Amino acid sequence: MNGNTRYSVANTALLSIAAEEAPVVVTSDDLDAMLEPTMTRLRIRPGLIERVAGVKERRWWAEGTSLAEGAAIAGAKAISESGVDPGAIGLLINTSVSRDHLEPAVSVEVHDHLGLPTSAMNFDVTNACLGFVNGLQIASSMIDSGQVEYAVVVGSEDVRQIQNETVERLLEPDVTRADYLNEFATLTLGSGSAAAVLGRADEHPEGHRILGGVTRAGTQHHGLCKATMGRMVTDTRGLLNAGVGLIGDAWEEAKQDWNWATGVARYVLHQVSVPHTQALLQRLALDGLEKVRVPLTFPLLGNVGPAALPITLARQVGSLMPGDRVLCMGVGSGLNTSLCEIRW
Repeated sequence: MNGNTRYSVANTALLSIAAEEAPVVVTSDDLDAMLEPTMTRLRIRPGLIERVAGVKERRWWAEGTSLAEGAAIAGAKAISESGVDPGAIGLLINTSVSRDHLEPAVSVEVHDHLGLPTSAMNFDVTNACLGFVNGLQIASSMIDSGQVEYAVVVGSEDVRQIQNETVERLLEPDVTRADYLNEFATLTLGSGSAAAVLGRADEHPEGHRILGGVTRAGTQHHGLCKATMGRMVTDTRGLLNAGVGLIGDAWEEAKQDWNWATGVARYVLHQVSVPHTQALLQRLALDGLEKVRVPLTFPLLGNVGPAALPITLARQVGSLMPGDRVLCMGVGSGLNTSLCEIRW
């Protein structure tokens, strides 16, 4: 059957959400300086990344810091803020796209860094930039079913390697303007991590209820963005149009049941670029919203993959009030989308 899949969460609350910014600031001007020979030869004016995507800066982890260590920093912060005994945590899900190796799972290193008990299940869930939202959905289902009492979902991205290799490749003398544009999206990425702790809502009235939402697949678009550990090639315009279209279709089908067009305090979007944000808000007829209701982090952090959405949400914690409706709207190349409502 075509259309949305609707899911409901019965008894799970978000107890805490935390973010960790990678410490090394890399500006778009820095990347332009690295690429100056090629940009001059191709007659590409400096400032294109900020001018087109709206990304002024992004972050890298310090040399020698693994992405799992970054995830563990955010995870430890979230566990501390939740007040949950680490020994009671029964599930850890890592949702990172980045990885230093194919095996073992990144989750095992994060589990070890956090000192979680041997009884805590751990595994990776990857679904491009949608991974963290999928992790929340899986963890909620396992808490609702009684399999675990508490869960931690983490995501950490490290783009130093892929951006360095992209710069090296784009400096080759036979690189064309088309080659540069195919790898342009890689230059907008950023590093960072986020983590959330979930538990039973009936035991934590102070928590923020995860209500559920909808998901929708558009997998006919799976060829628009392809990435390895060292290279990402993207049809930027095609990905924007297909992604916005997919979220729009999901929104249209869901609006009668969920009424997300009004009464939502924060629309927490996956963070990509200025054109993506503008096109999405126009597609959903939300382009007249006050800026505070659509918080943005990509201008100074870049696109931090699946960690981008929870990083953005973590930055809103201090300004949200009990009862506020928060709509998380994720999309991942491939394409898949998920919209998830949290009642604050």
